[in-house]
Amino acid sequence: MRKTGKLIIKGPGNINVLGRTQKLTTMKKTLLFAFCLLLAGTVSAQQYFFGPRSDYYDNINDFYRPRIGIEGGVSMSNTSIGAAANSNFATGSLTGFNVGLTFDLPVTYPITFAPEVLFSEKGYAAVTNNGNFTQHTDFIDVPLLAKFEVNPMFSLYVGPQFSYLAGLHNNYASGFAASTESYYTQTSNYLFFDAVVGASFALAHDVELRARYTIDLQQNYSNGNAFVPSYATHVVQLGLGYKF
Repeated sequence: MRKTGKLIIKGPGNINVLGRTQKLTTMKKTLLFAFCLLLAGTVSAQQYFFGPRSDYYDNINDFYRPRIGIEGGVSMSNTSIGAAANSNFATGSLTGFNVGLTFDLPVTYPITFAPEVLFSEKGYAAVTNNGNFTQHTDFIDVPLLAKFEVNPMFSLYVGPQFSYLAGLHNNYASGFAASTESYYTQTSNYLFFDAVVGASFALAHDVELRARYTIDLQQNYSNGNAFVPSYATHVVQLGLGYKF
């Protein structure tokens, strides 16, 4: 047999080596393509939010455009019991929802006046010596917020809020002393003045994730009563907002 200078050994082992080589080559090409897509997406996002000066001025122009939007989410509320605490009355948190309209009215960069009108469920779960119950309250909340844009993706909120008590009802557990139920539905205030702090994170150009904390600056009763002590409601809210 004539020598050619190359020795090619054919067999199952050689086929496996060639197959693994082809798979490695294909994997490398796939990883390179995925890396290029990831890099292009990252550069695109950075150019939109933190890009060259032309994009920067586009973002500034977008900031000065008044916006209207909608928001909705969950509320987790509880009470902060005042000085006239009652050892026969303790509360736990209650989950509800909130939904409403939002407005962005730019003042001067980076400050925006951001009023809202919300329907918000609040309340608490109570343990008393007469039995257990949950109190559900419906509020019309009007936050008057100052919004500070830290960067195009992240903003902080702070401001007052006026809350009007539109509805109240209790659900009593089995065995609750019926003769005392009326004492747990009394309130001396229907209009509350609150403080609000919060933040938002842009998930997309028109969509943002919102979180805030609200607390009443006045008590539901001036001094409470023999059954329910004076307390202030505090609420943690988490939701999504969409701007038109």
